[in-house]
Amino acid sequence: MTHVLQNVVFPLERDPDLLPLYADPEIWSVIDEQPVRVSSRAHLGNILDRRRARIVAGRRVSLGTYFNAFPASYWQHWTVVRDIRLTVRTSGPATVLVYRSNGNGVRQRLDTREVTGDSEAHFDLTLDRYSDGGWIWFDIVADESAAVFEGAEWTTEQEPVRTGKASLGITTFNKPDYCMQTLASLADSPDVLELVDRIFVIDQGTDLVADRPEHLELSERLGETLQIIRQPNLGGSGGFSRAMLETLDRPDSDFVQLLDDDVLIEPESLRRSIVFGQYATRPTIVGAHMFDLLDRPKLHAWAEVVDEVPFMWRTLYQEEFPHDFSASNLRQTKILHQRLDSDYNGWWMCLIPMATVREIGLALPAFIKWDDAEYCLRAGEAGFPTVSVPGIALWHVSWVGKDDTIDWQAYFHARNRIVAGLLHSRAPEGGTLLRHSRRMDLKHLMMMQYYPVTLRHQALRDILSGPRHMWQNLATAMPAARALAAEFPETVVHRDDSTKLRARKGRVVFKQSRRHEYDNPTGMRLRWFTLRTLVSHWIHRPDPANLAQPEVEFGKLDAHWWRLPVYDSALVSSADGRGKNIYTRDRDQYRRTLRESLRLHSQLRRRWPRLAEQYRTELSRLTSPEAWRAAFEEKQ
Repeated sequence: MTHVLQNVVFPLERDPDLLPLYADPEIWSVIDEQPVRVSSRAHLGNILDRRRARIVAGRRVSLGTYFNAFPASYWQHWTVVRDIRLTVRTSGPATVLVYRSNGNGVRQRLDTREVTGDSEAHFDLTLDRYSDGGWIWFDIVADESAAVFEGAEWTTEQEPVRTGKASLGITTFNKPDYCMQTLASLADSPDVLELVDRIFVIDQGTDLVADRPEHLELSERLGETLQIIRQPNLGGSGGFSRAMLETLDRPDSDFVQLLDDDVLIEPESLRRSIVFGQYATRPTIVGAHMFDLLDRPKLHAWAEVVDEVPFMWRTLYQEEFPHDFSASNLRQTKILHQRLDSDYNGWWMCLIPMATVREIGLALPAFIKWDDAEYCLRAGEAGFPTVSVPGIALWHVSWVGKDDTIDWQAYFHARNRIVAGLLHSRAPEGGTLLRHSRRMDLKHLMMMQYYPVTLRHQALRDILSGPRHMWQNLATAMPAARALAAEFPETVVHRDDSTKLRARKGRVVFKQSRRHEYDNPTGMRLRWFTLRTLVSHWIHRPDPANLAQPEVEFGKLDAHWWRLPVYDSALVSSADGRGKNIYTRDRDQYRRTLRESLRLHSQLRRRWPRLAEQYRTELSRLTSPEAWRAAFEEKQ
């Protein structure tokens, strides 16, 4: 029996920004007697439908693109598949060229076929040379007249290890329009629905999916596959745990596919992730990459890891990302040809085998932040790897234009990172985690950001109280954190043109050619700057004139922690550019908060071994289906 591993597809929308991810037409010229590619822009008019495209006479189109090349190294390393077939259908005179790459991005020709008329060319390929990396792809060159690419698939005759379907779990909070778009895309993708058992929409908001006018039509189209579940807002961990719990009762589901609400999906990616999970040698969490919904050719998340020191998440080769495919295609970018192994994948889109859920339980009751990373770390320790597979991706609003470390989410950033460290860090006393946490406090304090530090301290006190607090405040921690903001004027975003939005000394602008006295201090300069600033803020009262009106104004990108502390007050643009925040030095608040930071971090370090034992002992109860079921019943 033939099984389709991957279809060649073109974008659902007629969006020129998306085309570089699907097709790469090349236009050549001769400069100094050398052929030079002068353009690689695809034309929307040549995309005929979801599977077909016109190849203009004399032109070459490469399908060696993010969504249409075959990620051979991942299939070789993580699945049982060894023999694959590429089938390419064309009409008109053309040449089909098949290429491969290695982990260094070096291109090699595998096969060539000239075709005429209505043709179906087959290429039998073996996955045996892709240990470190590499893709397989094909190009089509039209002859003296235009040709039409009629479609292509990557298939295998090998049988999958698992044959069960997946249930989809979409967690949403007041984003019904995004959900409607996702459901419509699924309803228009019958080949995806063949692999889907149930679609659970976990609606935790007040602007409900079921109230949308499109809901009735989509419900009729999706039938019993769609199930909308209402529950109070328990965050991402509560919504995704509900999807896991519901899927446990579905005998036809071998997987639960988690999806965020504010996303644009590529339905073929959903199909690919399920098929990859079916062929994985052992039960494997299959993660998706993340493109920027507001800048669609840019890839933000590729392979995510948690560094043991200081126990913090990041993207591998972070300095290389985001990668802009409109500026550099897949074949030109060597780093994208490596096989990169992940520790975890964000839950914007993540396929979890039900075998994993049955063995390690559901999500930590963390509300938001670190629930996805902690779950994958826990799964990895139990023998279930996480693989973020190229060619499986969606578009999600990126963290560009956000700074959730200084709003109400600061509580969850601090609490959940340290809890994850208590559960999974192998370093004594968490290594440098607590030192890094204390430094975060100092930076916020020097920047006159007292609200996030206060939230971080509440997080530390809750951690010290023991693991059961996570269930006790699951539904209340977020509203409490948001209510606390009213006590801190710095949290107000000023959007009018009042005198408050004028700085006494004007705007401070830094350019690369002009270095500030304290630009990015390091080594002894860093220690001296920090000590001097901490002492200065402790001793000196701010000038009353600077409290009445901001002393200076900074753009968000200029407002670094080593620049703001030399002023009594500052006007700083908000991360989203919608207004400005006023940061004002408060000596009494600073003194209280600094003392509390030192006390809490010292206490946490002394109690680390005992707390780690407590949290690890309680982990199975914190994440059990029984505990989550009781929470859902209680909150109804």
